[in-house]
Amino acid sequence: MEIEKRRIRIQFTKEGDLRYIGHLDLHSLWERSTRRAALPLVYSQGFHPQPKIQLASALALGFISKAEIVDIWLHDNGEWQLDELQAKIQPALPRGIQIVDIQEVDLRGKPLQTLVHTAEYEITLLDEMPASLLDEKIATVMEAESILRERRKRRKRKRYTSKKPTYDLRPLIKDMTPLPPENGNLRIFLRVSASEGATGRPDDVLKEMGIPIEAARVVRTKLIYD
Repeated sequence: MEIEKRRIRIQFTKEGDLRYIGHLDLHSLWERSTRRAALPLVYSQGFHPQPKIQLASALALGFISKAEIVDIWLHDNGEWQLDELQAKIQPALPRGIQIVDIQEVDLRGKPLQTLVHTAEYEITLLDEMPASLLDEKIATVMEAESILRERRKRRKRKRYTSKKPTYDLRPLIKDMTPLPPENGNLRIFLRVSASEGATGRPDDVLKEMGIPIEAARVVRTKLIYD
C-alpha cells in the first residue's frame, strides 16, 4: 500500500549572510536541511528523481526577507506530526533562516510559484534626503501614465540579444507611500505585482527614482498568494 503524502507550507526569514545566496542555492539549502532533519521526502518520478520542494517568488541578491515561502512534500509515515516539524527542521537550518509558520495545504493545489501575485517591501534609505524630495520622487512615479524600461532577453546558450525589448513598469507598482522615519532614515512602503510573467522589482523602482540600490536596505515583508 502506498504511503499517503502531505504538502507542507513553511514561511521563513532570509537574513544575514544568506541574503547573498540565490534562488537555486536556497532550494539546495532546503533540500540538504530537510535530509539532515531525516524527513521522509517525496521524490519526483523519472530518471533523476528530486525531492518535491517548491520556493515562491525569487528574491534579488542582497535583499532581506521576513516572509519567504517553501512547499515541501512529505510521506505520512507516522514518524512526524505537523506541530513537531519546526523542532525537527530548525536545528538543521543555517543561521539566517528562521521558521515563522508551518501549515498543511492542499496536496494537489497549484504550484507555489503560480499562486504568488503580490509582494510588499519596506525600503530604508541609507543616504540623507529631504523628506519633501522623497515625496516628490514618489509622486512622480505614482502619477506617471507609463514607465518604459529595457529588459534583457535570454537566447539559447544563455547569450543575450542585442535588442532589448521594453516593458511598462508602472502597472506593476500597486502602491508606494512614505513610512515614518526610523533612526533618522527615511523609509518607503512598496507593493508590487509578483507574477511569473511580469514582476515589479524594488531595484527597478529605486532606479527610476534616481536612488542607487547601494543606498537602500530592502526588506520583503509579505508575499500575497491565492
